[in-house]
Amino acid sequence: MASQVTFIGAGNMASAIFGGMIDGGYPADAITATARDDNRLAPLRSRYGIHATTDNDAAVANADVVVLAVKPQVMRAVCEAMRDAVQTRKPLIVSVAAGLTAETLDDWLGGGLAVIRCMPNTPSLVGAGASGLYANARVSDDQRSLATTLLEAVGLVEWVDDEALLEAVTAVSGSGPAYFFLIFEALEDAGKRLGLPPQSARRLALQTAFGAARMAQQSEFDPAQLKRNVMSPGGTTERAIQSFEDGGLRQLFENATQACALRAREMAEELGKKS
Repeated sequence: MASQVTFIGAGNMASAIFGGMIDGGYPADAITATARDDNRLAPLRSRYGIHATTDNDAAVANADVVVLAVKPQVMRAVCEAMRDAVQTRKPLIVSVAAGLTAETLDDWLGGGLAVIRCMPNTPSLVGAGASGLYANARVSDDQRSLATTLLEAVGLVEWVDDEALLEAVTAVSGSGPAYFFLIFEALEDAGKRLGLPPQSARRLALQTAFGAARMAQQSEFDPAQLKRNVMSPGGTTERAIQSFEDGGLRQLFENATQACALRAREMAEELGKKS
């Protein structure tokens, strides 16, 4: 019998996760989603066949897993309002909200709970996500496996043993899609300046990125070797790569990810002070 999973919040990320679960064969009647406005829930009932309600307490009453998918700014009020229901049921708590620690969430929900924090990214919305997960000491092996199943519905899952490493996850995969979008944009613009029609420049840039990612995922070689495989001594690719190296591309990525991780830490501290 499938575990009963309740999503508190029915926005894009929650919809992507339970939609992926259902596409993968998870029974829709074992999934419940909540929102403040039933107008948001009606299309989800129709499309996915899940249970949907505006009553968080009722949704938690039979849940084995509660996925917290509301904005960090309203999370405390949401958690404290359903604290009694959560304490009665003691479900596994999975949070996809950035910046809120497992300890903070556990405190807002009354304490003594198994809590997993998840940092998904926006490609999860198209089933190609990358999520970093951290579990507190109360999470069992079976609960870890269940959380893996939930998040693998929208992509890759990587566990970290230190909660602070979620800041690194944010810097690499959480914010990472924007880095690649910037690269796509820059490559497209460069192609246009070289004379390519705009549509051709975009199609070539995006397909090249897609192909390179697929090769990197499927190859036995690491990215450094794959790069070397494209380069011929004295050739065009070698000249381009040398230009990137001379321009300090590696240091730019180092600076960017350090800045991202620092901001993630600052935001966590800001949210903690407000608690």
